[in-house]
Amino acid sequence: MANEDIEKFVLELSNSIRREVLPYFGNQSSKHISGKAIGGDSTFLIDDISETYLKKYIEDKNIDIAYYSEDKGLVKFGSPKNFLIIDPIDGTRAAAAGLESSCISIALSKYKDEPKMKDLEFGCVQEIKTGKMFIAKKGEGVKIIDGDKTMPPALSNNTDIRSLFWSVGLRGRPAVPIIGVLEELIDASNFNGSVFYLGSASFSMTRIVSGQLDCYIDIGHRLISDFPALEKNYARVGHGSIINNYPYDIAASYLILKESKATITDAYGNDLDEHCLMGIGKKYQLSTIASSSEDLHSILLMLIDKGFNKLANDIDRYLQIK
Repeated sequence: MANEDIEKFVLELSNSIRREVLPYFGNQSSKHISGKAIGGDSTFLIDDISETYLKKYIEDKNIDIAYYSEDKGLVKFGSPKNFLIIDPIDGTRAAAAGLESSCISIALSKYKDEPKMKDLEFGCVQEIKTGKMFIAKKGEGVKIIDGDKTMPPALSNNTDIRSLFWSVGLRGRPAVPIIGVLEELIDASNFNGSVFYLGSASFSMTRIVSGQLDCYIDIGHRLISDFPALEKNYARVGHGSIINNYPYDIAASYLILKESKATITDAYGNDLDEHCLMGIGKKYQLSTIASSSEDLHSILLMLIDKGFNKLANDIDRYLQIK
């Protein structure tokens, strides 16, 4: 399949998934929990609908392709040359509640045994409620399509944390140590700016591209890496599972941010290009700091390091929280 054809296929797939799940968007029945995904998160009815449709849609196209999704893991058809990493609903809880912050996330690379973030060639994030699309092609930038309008990225130039508009990742993580690490940033920004928990990494990260947010911060994986004793706290909140983001949560958004010239690293400040796109377990999870500029990113990393140093001095108290 030619590059133009596979990119068109990605966009058609996203639109098709959206049409399939829209009747269930905000429907009370969509909040029903039907099981657990391979990554440990709860599977809701609307997840089942999207994953079942995704598999059937690709089967019916009778093409050689592979994909990796939150609920199904790796699925191969024929002798694949192309590979999709898909979260058919990123922001499941928002979708079940009928809120705007839920997306379809699809990223494309060539098929290989161990594809990495640096191998991503094309990405699409589509809002389920509105149909708005963020599309990136490696080396060719980003476009935002909203109805009949096409717009370029509009990154914020704000570096003042007192007026910061930002989103934090919290799902399935213990809240108290995360808030403890980010306390200074929260206190500084929550009067003239604001901190949001939007329930979707894809939605949060693409808000940086649209200029609505200045940054997205998810320190979950660094937290458990630096303080393994917190694993029992994670297991308590995650109903027995260690919940952090996986590449399928951010793959398309990662390419979109890179192509929009935003700054994105893990919570240590390390590049994510070498991170594997597939795999389950703590070693495949990742933290994410995404910022509208390098200057803001440097400030955030300094404050996050400061917060981790503070937590290290008070870790015994956090470990006692039941």
